[in-house]
Parts: sequence; C-alpha cells; structure tokens
Amino acid sequence: MSTYTVGILLFNDVEVLDFAGPYEVFSVTEDEQAVKGFKVVTISETGEMIRARNGLKVEPDYHFGNHPELDVLVVPGGYGAREVESKNDVVVDWVNAQDAVVEKMTSVCTGSFILAEAGLLEGKRATTHWTALDRMEKAYPSVDVKREVKFVDEGHLITSAGISAGIEMALHVVAVLYGKETAAHTAKHMEYDWQTGY
Repeated sequence: MSTYTVGILLFNDVEVLDFAGPYEVFSVTEDEQAVKGFKVVTISETGEMIRARNGLKVEPDYHFGNHPELDVLVVPGGYGAREVESKNDVVVDWVNAQDAVVEKMTSVCTGSFILAEAGLLEGKRATTHWTALDRMEKAYPSVDVKREVKFVDEGHLITSAGISAGIEMALHVVAVLYGKETAAHTAKHMEYDWQTGY
C-alpha cells in the first residue's frame, strides 16, 4: 500500500466535523498488514492555533510556507470558510496553487466557496451545505450546483455537502484510491454505516 499525504486546511470558525470527519477516515485507513494508507497533516495560513466553530482550539501541524507536498487537500467549511476565508486572497491563492499539484482536491460543506473563489468550479458540477445551495447558484452562475447528494465527483475535484457528508466523501476517496473493500473496512472500524457512493 502506497501512502498518500492528506492536507486538511484549518482556519478560525471552521466547522469541527468538516475537518475531523475526513481526518478520522484517512487516519484509520490501513490494509490487511495494518499499513497506513494516508499520512494526515493539518495546515493553516500562519501555523498558529485556530479556534474552530463553537470554541474548539486546534494547533495546526504546518503553515503555508513549510508543509510537505500534498497528494490530497481537504478544504472544510463553516462560517469561517463562507464569510472570511473565501474572501482571503492568501488562502484562495494557496488553494489554487495546491490544485496544480494534488491528485485530489476536495471540499466539505461551504469549503466549496473557497474552491469557487479560486476558479476551480467553473463549468463543473459541485455541491455544498443545503442551506448554501441557493447562495452558491447566485454567486457562481457558471457552477452546476447539485442538490440532495452527499458529494459530487468530478475526477480530480470532489465537493461534498454539509458536515457529516465529508465522511462520505472521504470514504469515497479511499474507495477510489484503494478500492471499495478497503473503504468498507475503514467504515466498519469507525462503526459508520457506509451505504452511498457506489
């Protein structure tokens, strides 16, 4: 089993399960010989401690200037993504630059607004939290916004709906990279009822 490096973007007011769900999925994925499939790291703009939604404090592993090369990037959502970081040129430019090097660019919930601001969703199908679907359609008319789906796979780019849908998306990425059996084993380990995606 080869090992992919997953980077998870962190910022103030990030939705907790948006990043913690995929973090758990990728962290516990392993093969029959207990070889880990992913190395998971957290990254923020400055590397300083962030305060997630509802006050959870998290210290990122890296900042934009010193993180390892990534194979997968997870851009979570929440108030901080929708209202702050999607308007932060440093974050948007960094995500855009990462898109050129990662194998999979993914978002959870309103993290899709950061991808949209980076121009990554133009002419593509995408989804977001159900409360933000209308807003995405209005703000980004070139995006084919999909409703009532857990995630949308456009190959290189995968967007997911709100909060717990990030777990579905992450399991889908595991299935794509390592096979459905490995993804099912990961879901079982988590005691997560994984039934969508295939």
